[in-house]
Amino acid sequence: MRDWLIALITGICQLAAYCTAICAANFAFLPLYCRAQELYGTPPADIDVRIENLVKSYPEWILGREGDVLVLKGGKKFQISDGIRTKTFDELLEKPDIDDMFYVPYPKGPEPAQPARNSDPGRVRYEPLFVTMYGDCKLNEVSRNLRIIEWLPKRGGGKVSITKINGIDLALESVSKDLDELPLGFTKYLKPTSGTYNCRAVAGSIVRSMHAYAASIDLNASYANYWRWTSLSTEPKWQNQIPLQIVRVFEKHGFIWGGYWYHYDTMHFEYRPELLADVPGSRR
Repeated sequence: MRDWLIALITGICQLAAYCTAICAANFAFLPLYCRAQELYGTPPADIDVRIENLVKSYPEWILGREGDVLVLKGGKKFQISDGIRTKTFDELLEKPDIDDMFYVPYPKGPEPAQPARNSDPGRVRYEPLFVTMYGDCKLNEVSRNLRIIEWLPKRGGGKVSITKINGIDLALESVSKDLDELPLGFTKYLKPTSGTYNCRAVAGSIVRSMHAYAASIDLNASYANYWRWTSLSTEPKWQNQIPLQIVRVFEKHGFIWGGYWYHYDTMHFEYRPELLADVPGSRR
């Protein structure tokens, strides 16, 4: 009986190893096992357009593209792809290359609803690029570029700190101005805010939050839904209370919304114009 069990386990392990090798080969006819493993890292079909949008979104920092390399104005060069096509979802988040940032498109336009499994457009960030632009908060490089702005001055929203890099302070001022024109019924979602700059990692991860770059803002947590506030033993069940009118104002000025994520964070907005169809150019 013991020998039979050992042989069975050995056979299963060999089959699993074979299927994993097939997945790694990146065949077009991937078997069900491969899809079950949810491997990531293959660039999207429109990656050239996505990289072009990335270059246009940060003209003060990115000079352009040379083949498979992103060239920055300061002389730094980043490989667009690391060639790895077999990343787990955790590896995608924690060890991405540049093209991984575009593994799923940001769904600008549709009414928000339950996203597909692990569809988190914007949660994947190539950290070396963002540290180059915004600085390392652990070295106090981010705080030197902070600017305090008035948040919803018509509604007494107080003040928030945001980075001046990439004109994000100006973008957030424009957001505030437009939100101030919405009906008063929207105020409860918008103030008090729940934070902008915070030198920290993403909860449950080792990667930096966009708050660590002072490039994001959280709205009133009393009207927010966050996947980690629900049971972690089950798949996230999407929830939201933030009106779409507020989302559209942020998107207009280059901010994406965490409510479009499978791992949703509905109070969260971060400046990521490269993920939006229209790259804001009025402030350039």
